[in-house]
Amino acid sequence: MNARHTIFALSLLLAGCDLEALLADPKIAQKEAEAKAIGGACRHGLRSIEDCYSLNEKAPKAAIFSGWREMDQYMRDNKIEGVEAKGLKPPPLAGIAPVASDEEIVDAPKSDKAGSDGKKAAKSESKSKAKAEH
Repeated sequence: MNARHTIFALSLLLAGCDLEALLADPKIAQKEAEAKAIGGACRHGLRSIEDCYSLNEKAPKAAIFSGWREMDQYMRDNKIEGVEAKGLKPPPLAGIAPVASDEEIVDAPKSDKAGSDGKKAAKSESKSKAKAEH
C-alpha cells in the first residue's frame, strides 16, 4: 500500500514538471539565448530584421526575431533611441542590378525606336569619351 502512495505522489509531482526543460541539451539553450541577444543587438543598432538574418545565417531565425521583437518593445516602452551601427555592412543582395550612375542615365538612348542605330551612337559616344580622357 505504501508503494502505491509513493508512485501516486511521484506521478503528481512529475505531472506539473516541465520535463523538456530538465532534459534539454544546454548547447541548444545557449544557441537560443545567443540568437535572442543578437536580435536585440540588431534592433538597438537600428538594423532591419532582414539585415540581421543575413549577417547571422547560422543563428536560428525564430530566436533572432524573438530577441529583436522584445528589444523593440522595450525601446518603445522606455523611449530609447537606437544607436547607429558602425560595424559590418550587410552584403549586397544577389540578383539585384546596381543602380546606374547619373552619367549612364544621361547617355542611355531615349526610346527603343532607335534600335541598333541608338546602340551604335552610344558606342561611338563612349569611344570618343575614352579617347578624350587619354
